[in-house]
Amino acid sequence: MKKTSYKELGLVNTKQMFAKAIKGGYAIPAFNFNTMEQMQAIVQAAVETKSPVIMQVSKGARKYANPTILRYMAQGAVEYAKELGCKKPQIVLHLDHGDSFETCKSCIDSGFSSVMIDGSSLPFAENIKLTKKVVNYAHKQKDYVTVEAELGVLAGVEDEVSAAESHYTKPEEVVEFATKTGCDSLAISIGTSHGAYKFKPEQCTRDPKTGKLIPPPLAFDVLKAIEKKLPGFPIVLHGSSSVPQEEVDTINKYGGKLPDAVGIPEEQLRKAAKSAVCKINIDSDSRLAMTAAVRKHFAEHPDHFDPRQYLTPARENMKKMYIHKIMKVLGSNDKL
Repeated sequence: MKKTSYKELGLVNTKQMFAKAIKGGYAIPAFNFNTMEQMQAIVQAAVETKSPVIMQVSKGARKYANPTILRYMAQGAVEYAKELGCKKPQIVLHLDHGDSFETCKSCIDSGFSSVMIDGSSLPFAENIKLTKKVVNYAHKQKDYVTVEAELGVLAGVEDEVSAAESHYTKPEEVVEFATKTGCDSLAISIGTSHGAYKFKPEQCTRDPKTGKLIPPPLAFDVLKAIEKKLPGFPIVLHGSSSVPQEEVDTINKYGGKLPDAVGIPEEQLRKAAKSAVCKINIDSDSRLAMTAAVRKHFAEHPDHFDPRQYLTPARENMKKMYIHKIMKVLGSNDKL
């Protein structure tokens, strides 16, 4: 594939988007996508709510859907948004959890407007070195590509990224890290976690009325300390699906088996969105919305076998979830 700049595809980077979000006290939704239905649902939701949006591609998505196809889908997303009536869509194509300089470079060269280099499992000095290498390459492009870095380790499993335990970001390291690497935003660990099982039952308390798990609160003191050290610097929260109970219940009702799936309460994400947290990553919720709709459809229509019959309600349910996140959790609606 010939080298392409994201501007040729109609995409934008995160620079101005994040600056506006910090000033305005809201966060930009970062939704992962692997399929056409997810892409359509994300674009429809963003256009209807007049929200900027970050479309994220993980290593697993690149393997599943093919990097070239995903790149053209993002270009299609921009044109689709215009067709739906959005004159100037603000869509970022972002690499989620880039694990090497080579992966980041290949995404930048193919037209990504933003990349994440995740060196969080490396020793501090090595994380700085790797992040700086990616930053140098991204920033010297004809069109400036933004770079997200990560400091601190999130627990949980997500597309080949896994860690058994989390380590909160150390506020005293953030200034040195941000200054030495030149990164544009920083993903921190304050108790969010990857996947639909974000916490073990023993980390939670149970609601005596419903028997449902209540997760431990996020470490807002760590976030505050980081904001103090890096005033106005864009902060990112990964692993921030709230694992809606109604979707989990629907999945379990129609033959699924997701006991004790638990996520981050939305009121905590709302609180984070009002701070310097200007990008919140949501992936599992979209998977749950899609799966719940498909399971329900098959239970009610056992004679159906045309994928369009069950993927239409799946797309609708994801779109409903995306609109809810934009308007009720992140506050990024009416910002275009």
